[in-house]
Amino acid sequence: MTDSNPSVTPKHAFRMPKGWEAVIGLEVHAQLKTESKLFSSAPHAFGAAPNTQTTEVDVGLPGVLPVLNEKAVELALRLALALGAKVQPVSIFARKHYFYPDLPKGYQISQYEEPYCTDGAVPIELDGEARAIPLTRIHMEEDAAKNIHDDAVTGGGVTHVDLNRAGAPLVEIVSTPNIHSPEEAGAYLRSLRQILRYLEVSDADMEKGQFRCDANVSVRRAGDVKLGTRTELKNLNSFRFVERAIASEIRRQVELVEGGGKVLQQTLHWDDRSGTATPMRTKEQADDYRYFPDPDLPPLRVEPALLERIRGSLPELPHVRRARYVESFGLPSYDAAVLTEDRDVSAFFEAAVRLYGQPKTVSNWIMRDLLATTTEAGKGLSELPLTPEHLVELLKLVDAGRTTAGSAREVFAQMAKTGERPEAIMRARGLEAVSDSGELERLARTVIDANAAQVAKYRAGETKLLNFFVGQVMKASGGKADPAALREIMTRLLG
Repeated sequence: MTDSNPSVTPKHAFRMPKGWEAVIGLEVHAQLKTESKLFSSAPHAFGAAPNTQTTEVDVGLPGVLPVLNEKAVELALRLALALGAKVQPVSIFARKHYFYPDLPKGYQISQYEEPYCTDGAVPIELDGEARAIPLTRIHMEEDAAKNIHDDAVTGGGVTHVDLNRAGAPLVEIVSTPNIHSPEEAGAYLRSLRQILRYLEVSDADMEKGQFRCDANVSVRRAGDVKLGTRTELKNLNSFRFVERAIASEIRRQVELVEGGGKVLQQTLHWDDRSGTATPMRTKEQADDYRYFPDPDLPPLRVEPALLERIRGSLPELPHVRRARYVESFGLPSYDAAVLTEDRDVSAFFEAAVRLYGQPKTVSNWIMRDLLATTTEAGKGLSELPLTPEHLVELLKLVDAGRTTAGSAREVFAQMAKTGERPEAIMRARGLEAVSDSGELERLARTVIDANAAQVAKYRAGETKLLNFFVGQVMKASGGKADPAALREIMTRLLG
């Protein structure tokens, strides 16, 4: 998913039909950040040539045995503990049977009656209000392969199957039906993805299939306790798609029931270009999958010592960090939200504040210059040759009057490209501030002589024109004049 910032959400654009309430539950599949698959040694790096990352286990050849990936279990436990879920001391892997081209074994290894954890919650903030969306469960399972529908090959519906993704480790995070608007669903997904990234459990990149969402939607009359018939929306590959699809499905169901119709329990395919959902199949029940414990996998037993080790390694979560930035650093809520969106940016900010102090000044430079640089370069902060020490050295050059704020921004841009020290860039590019009083006075007198009318107005009481004169000298100096020294000289000459 490409949308960002879990705490800065749009104002409500969707209006619930009068007298109705929506009930929404979300199922999120997140791919775990491991080098190999859940039950085999095959790699699962994104972008490999089709069908080059498989073993006999992934394709279900006779006689093979799955072996559980220890790293995947630790990452799954990391997520559970961070979300306050109850980790079960014993859980069971089951076979979930269905027949589809992307499932080479004819079944998927998942967890059903005895998942590895239950409960927990995802914190969200919407319209300035904080709350938590409870979870039903999180369970581990292997991913299916990927179907590629290619009409260009022969001109008619050709489907290819890429088995590279088959067996990739997933966690499925299932919310309770406690979401009641499209915007709330979007806030939930933004927050969950950010937590996954902070924990380094998943890269959660939807363009790479690492973060996928299905939405279960039903409607009921306001005040009713009984849930309505739900439908499941698939193909939701951005936060905006999720919000638009849910809003459309709420309207469709309300109109259908008010017109005397009946909602069918179906799986729907969302097409964002047309803004419509079309039926894929009648929704299966759990019995349709013929679950039973996988005979080749023993129960998963989680030792208390492992849980305590993982618990001790958990980082500060984003919503806690945002609150700390407001309380401890005195930052506006907006600054805190932007700075904590990405864990690398947050770490950069804190390191710079430790070296320099002045959190708001550091925040301004990060939000204005650093984030603009990463966006323009199309890179993450960790990919740039820029350090907190570089930024602090630059800020100290400005404080010392050795360069101006305008020149410093030019130094910053070069520093982010090359990793050079700011002082070296400043000298090489001739960006040192003009602080020589004789030179500044010469420039000031030239400007005064060229603007007699403005001088007369200033001396008649329009003292705001001082900014005009300072600006003219700054322009004449190529932006290198020391602003503080210049204002003092200009005030004296005009007075």
